[in-house]
Amino acid sequence: MILAAGRGERMRPLTDHTPKPLLLAGGRPLIEWHVRRLAAAGIRQLVINHAWLGAQIEQVLGDGSRLGVEIAYSPEANALETAGGIATALPLLGNAPFLVVNGDVLSDVDFAALQQQAGLLDGNSRLAHLLLVDNPPHNPAGDFGLLDNGLLTPGPQAGNGLTFSGIAAYHPALFAATLAGQPAKLAPLLRAAMDEGQVSGSRLDGLWLDVGTPERLAEADAIAAGWSA
Repeated sequence: MILAAGRGERMRPLTDHTPKPLLLAGGRPLIEWHVRRLAAAGIRQLVINHAWLGAQIEQVLGDGSRLGVEIAYSPEANALETAGGIATALPLLGNAPFLVVNGDVLSDVDFAALQQQAGLLDGNSRLAHLLLVDNPPHNPAGDFGLLDNGLLTPGPQAGNGLTFSGIAAYHPALFAATLAGQPAKLAPLLRAAMDEGQVSGSRLDGLWLDVGTPERLAEADAIAAGWSA
């Protein structure tokens, strides 16, 4: 699943008439880089949620056949936050573990390796596997703590705080109590599961850029231009 329902307030006025996942980096929409990388990893059944100007996303990507994938869409009248959007899309995602990636990041993540981690999620002792990155300047304390045994703690502890990349594998059971069609944040679900030792994590050591400002979009454009060459 690619999350593409955000309004992109910090990117205005660029996002006043274009949804953030369609902003160009290296001559292609940000979201298209994810689609291409997923397809290259053999992951070809995709779900994309959208809200703000979502019809444009459907117009650009269509059914996905141009990029070698099959895309189903989960439209939201109003953005439902991450957990609400995922819970609403569960009928399209099925009963097996699935990958989720934020549509507004640029990354060279190894989706095949993350898919292997998804296969370890049993819906009971393990509900999620998150990819974490070194803390960027806009999030210096980090989000979660990564322990030596690979499990995550709800808050960063001394020396082990890392930032959640927005890229993860989830078991549908994590969202069992989340109502479809209702806004719900992801962090409380993750923290509760971390308290039970049900969330693992690993570092994403490659490229990761949160394209949240016009300045970071320019950086993404310069990076992706090299990919397009």
